Amino acid sequence: MRHFSPRAVDEADMQALLGSVALAPSVGNAQPWRLVRLRSAQVRAALVAHVDAENTRAAQRYAGEARHEDYLALKLHGLREAPELLAVFCDEAPEAGHGLGIATMPEALRYSCVTAVHTMWLTARVRGIGMGWVSILRPEAVGEILDVPHDWSLIALLCVGYPLEDHDIPELERRGWQAREALAARVFER
Repeated sequence: MRHFSPRAVDEADMQALLGSVALAPSVGNAQPWRLVRLRSAQVRAALVAHVDAENTRAAQRYAGEARHEDYLALKLHGLREAPELLAVFCDEAPEAGHGLGIATMPEALRYSCVTAVHTMWLTARVRGIGMGWVSILRPEAVGEILDVPHDWSLIALLCVGYPLEDHDIPELERRGWQAREALAARVFER
């Protein structure tokens, strides 16, 4: 989601979203998610500048192709408009969980954080709130802008707010970027 109403998200709804993260499963019960709720206009401006610069760099990937103009016409983030911004990080060495389940698959900590984001996303939709996941960024730069510990890995930068409009079809599909493939193209049997 990239188009937000200027209406502030009710604080009770925000607390419900943040609280829903605790309902997500995590490897070894490590609960490795760390949430940063962005309140500073200066921090928001720094994130916008960073993402806009990365978006300009990403557009070069399509230079000389027919998709270049299509790419430039896309609105790829709502950092300016979203009433709330959340950054979700993974603590790569949480004390909770005592390392259970990560000896052979340490990435399960990050998967746990993604599950927490998904849980929050579902909670948001039930309350009529939309979320957008900003991915045109450099995770290390976001960590520096937000001044978080170096052993935290960025999982998601989320724009949160009430949508201007609700749609059943994703924006990138509506804009002709790419249609979703049929499920049969994504399910394999062995």
